[in-house]
Amino acid sequence: MKRLSIYAFMLFISFSTLSFSQESVEKPAPPAGNALIGDYYGTDVSGDVVNKAISVKKLESELKSTKKAEGVAVKGEVTNVCEKRGCWITLKTEDGSSFFVKMKDYAFFVPTALKGKNVVLEGSVEKKVTSVDELKHYAKDAKKSKAEIDAINSPKEEIRFLANGIKVVN
Repeated sequence: MKRLSIYAFMLFISFSTLSFSQESVEKPAPPAGNALIGDYYGTDVSGDVVNKAISVKKLESELKSTKKAEGVAVKGEVTNVCEKRGCWITLKTEDGSSFFVKMKDYAFFVPTALKGKNVVLEGSVEKKVTSVDELKHYAKDAKKSKAEIDAINSPKEEIRFLANGIKVVN
């Protein structure tokens, strides 16, 4: 009897292992969507917030006196979207550099169709030094060439935005 229960248990473990090993693994990808005017990702950005949103240039000047700010709304054009998952975007600044935006707690992702669209971001912002390793990681996510990734050899002080919500505007 004891031997029969051992064989039954081993048979059960074998079938369980086989059934779980057959699960397909879905590769993460940015969500589908066309990023049309009015679409939002994360929490919805209200009309009042959209109307009060400041430009990236004004935000840069405000960050000269402080390193961090909460409850900020910024309007700008999306220049790049994480091709891997849609977990970060960059906005165009007036001087041609990029402004990096991550989604708070990775609670939401955006479609790659957001590239080239004007958006309003709501969240917090800080000036931060980004390490070489982190810069290379983001370059890989953006599918930059090996030469571009290898050219990253020094940390960079930049503005980092942590978005609670992103809304597509005209």
